[in-house]
Amino acid sequence: MTGKTVLVTGGGQGVGRQVALHCAGQGAAVVVNDYHTDRAEAVAAEITAEGGSALGLGCDVTDFDSVTTMVERAGKDLGPIDVLVNNAGNAGPTKDALSGIPPFWETGPKDWEPWIGTNFYGVLNASRAVLPGMVERSYGRIVSVISDAGRTGEPNLAVYGGAKAGAAGFSRGLAKAVGRYGITVNCVALSTVNTPGVASALANPETVKKALRGYVIRRFGEPADAANAVLFLASDAASWVTGQTYPVNGGYAITP
Repeated sequence: MTGKTVLVTGGGQGVGRQVALHCAGQGAAVVVNDYHTDRAEAVAAEITAEGGSALGLGCDVTDFDSVTTMVERAGKDLGPIDVLVNNAGNAGPTKDALSGIPPFWETGPKDWEPWIGTNFYGVLNASRAVLPGMVERSYGRIVSVISDAGRTGEPNLAVYGGAKAGAAGFSRGLAKAVGRYGITVNCVALSTVNTPGVASALANPETVKKALRGYVIRRFGEPADAANAVLFLASDAASWVTGQTYPVNGGYAITP
C-alpha cells in the first residue's frame, strides 16, 4: 500500500487501531480518527515511532461538517484519501457493545439515535466526504466494518443490527454506482472480537463459556483477524472484489 493514504475512523483502539497499524506496516500513510483526540494521536504516535507516516485527528463521525473538515485537513497534511475504512461503531464512544441494553420495546427514538448515527450516518458522512476526490482520481477503496448482528440478527441488538445492515445495503448500492470510477466498496462483518468495547461483557467466565458454544472455532476474534480482512479489501489484491460482505466470525454464522 506504499503511496496510499488511508483514513480509519474509530481508530483509537481495538479493531480500528490494528487496521491502522496493519496499513502503516504495508507502507500506507494513515489518518487515525477517533472521537477522543488523545486516542487518535496515541495510535498515530505508535506508527511514527516505527518510521511510518500518520496523523491523529479527533472527530465525531455523526457530524458531517466535522468529517468534511477532517478530510480536508488530512488531504493537506498527508495527501488525498485513497482508502476509507469505516470502523467507528457501536453507540459512539460511550456505550458498551454487549451489556446494559434493554429490550427494543422498552426503548425509544432517543435510544436509537446513537446507534443509527454512528453505525449508519457515520458511514454515509465519511463516504460522502472522500468520494468526490476518489471519483476525480478514478481510484478508491471503501471498507466498512459491520457486524454479524446485521447479517443474522441478535435479539438484544436489533437497532444496532439494523444500522449495520443499512450500512451493508448502502455499500452494495454504492459499489454499483462508483465501480466505473475504479472505486470498490465492501464490508467486513465481525462477530465478537476481544476489544475494550466488549471487555466488561466478557469479564464473566460463565458468559464467555456460554457464548463460545456458538463458535465453530472455539475462541473470540482478535483485532488482527479483522484487520487482515480489511487490509485485503483495501489493497489492490482485491481490485476485482466489490459490493461484498466478508464474514470474519470464527464460524459463528455460516450462511450462503
